[in-house]
Amino acid sequence: MENGSGSGSSSGGRSRGGSGNGVNKICICSKEDFLPEESFKNWGNYVHALASIKTRLKDRLLARSLDRLELEEMRARSENEMKKTLNWWDLIWFGIGAVMGAGIFVLTGEAARDLAGPAVVISYLISGVSALLSVLCYTEFAVELPVAGGSFAYLRVELGDFMAYIAAGNILFEYIVAGASVARSWTSYFATLCNHSPNDFRIYAHSLAENYNQLDPIAVFVSLVACVGAAWSIKASSRFNSITSIIHLVVLVFILVAGLTKANPSNFTTDFTPFGLHGILKASAVLFFAYVGFDGVATLGEETKNPGRDIPIGLIGSMVITIVTYCGLAATLCLMQPYSQIDPDASFSVAFQAAGMNWAKFIVALGALKGMSTVLLANLLGEARYFTHIGRTHMAPPILARINAKTGTPVTATIIMTVANSLVAFFTSLDVLANLLSISTLFIFSLVALALIVRRYYVKGETSATDRNKLIGFLTLIVGASIAAAVYWVLSNGGWVGYVVTVPIWFFATLGLQLTVKQAKKPKLWGVPLVPWLPSISIAFNIFILGSIDGESFIRFSIWTLVLLVYYIFVALHASYDAAKETESIANAETNMEAGSNKTPEVG
Repeated sequence: MENGSGSGSSSGGRSRGGSGNGVNKICICSKEDFLPEESFKNWGNYVHALASIKTRLKDRLLARSLDRLELEEMRARSENEMKKTLNWWDLIWFGIGAVMGAGIFVLTGEAARDLAGPAVVISYLISGVSALLSVLCYTEFAVELPVAGGSFAYLRVELGDFMAYIAAGNILFEYIVAGASVARSWTSYFATLCNHSPNDFRIYAHSLAENYNQLDPIAVFVSLVACVGAAWSIKASSRFNSITSIIHLVVLVFILVAGLTKANPSNFTTDFTPFGLHGILKASAVLFFAYVGFDGVATLGEETKNPGRDIPIGLIGSMVITIVTYCGLAATLCLMQPYSQIDPDASFSVAFQAAGMNWAKFIVALGALKGMSTVLLANLLGEARYFTHIGRTHMAPPILARINAKTGTPVTATIIMTVANSLVAFFTSLDVLANLLSISTLFIFSLVALALIVRRYYVKGETSATDRNKLIGFLTLIVGASIAAAVYWVLSNGGWVGYVVTVPIWFFATLGLQLTVKQAKKPKLWGVPLVPWLPSISIAFNIFILGSIDGESFIRFSIWTLVLLVYYIFVALHASYDAAKETESIANAETNMEAGSNKTPEVG
């Protein structure tokens, strides 16, 4: 650690909550591990803290972190460092493993038959390019802020503590739901591979409520196996992920080649765009979710040997490979069958059966199983590292910030997230989990793109008040026009007049930002090209996809955000306020000591 030793030795929970003896102390927990801050020492202190909510809220709402704080002081609160063992090869396969799950098998059939027809290939390309724009934004941040917190750390630096907390709390909820969904899907595909129906390996509990009475011990078992691997060693996890992802990719290439032997070009040429442009765009919104998962790879920056080289190659390379693979598989499916005959639920299996290749359904199930195994591991790695960095800020209990001295991994956070995933997976049916799709991912992708523009155009103390105000105005227009376009998309039912207003507003706001506001910061190692255009397009497309999500998801997002706000007001606000003030006082003391030591005594 370069300059973090001073802050890492303070009280405030960093020494108690971030003990280096992770193995010996993991089960020896006290109040100091969860609420070590001054506001929670006794009831009197807590009452005083509650009385100061207005002052503290104003302080934290306006508080923005610094690169140095995230890279040094925050890391120091874990006392032990994560092991830098990953290179670009590891990150490429982590990216492929995190994204390529069962999505290609689950989403393609419905999108091709009901939304886009053979033009689903174009839909995959559009959604892939949109995902690639988000990858570019994440990459610039991950190179300059290679910390375990990923987007949480990026948003803390550029948009402030409060926005980062709301965003991270929502994405952790989605991680848990996604982990449980993948674990239960693993059981279903395993049953198919064993020539059983999906529910044969589940236990029916008559006394429990419907949708919560098909108990899934296999889902718990695979979650525990992923936990052991994730906690044991990041390099061992990388080896397992690389081998499994390579096997998965080989299976997908086999499916592609075998399918093309049964291709009928007339399925493409007869009616390539039966649902028109509207159908293509609607399908691209649905298929975007086949590309999510790469954000978890950004949390591995702290364990990467050479972030400036390895992260861009790993993140961008894996996404390009994924886009090409998805487009190839979608084209193969539509060449094998007329789009109207594609099965929406088991598209590839049914297509091979129709072609007289019944055995291929086992290959498809094996591919899905391999893909879900790596997604489960990558999901757990990402959520544990998110939680670790949140624990470092004391917005979550600092016990979560512990890095095990021997393994160099966040063992405590990994175990806690596995328990959460397993509980949900054991009881909750896939139907319920599928309906819990959250808008959190798109919300955070939009915020990260917005934060990147702020990072390039605003530096406190350097950017003039005029440029700051213009930046706020242009960003408001960009976001507002994007929201208006998304709302019009939902309500217009194929109309185009509204876009005559919204698209020019978005375009000229972006152009005005480029021409009239001076960039305040240039990336040191790697940067997104064509700023502000690419992040502005990313914001617009992410918000556009948000418009395609059902209203119930927005209600769930609002309810969960309200829960997060309650916890923030009564706990996280005071814990993070105390921790920030302690860090501030230590920094001031060190500055005063350095100033004193630099004074040359006069010789009389």
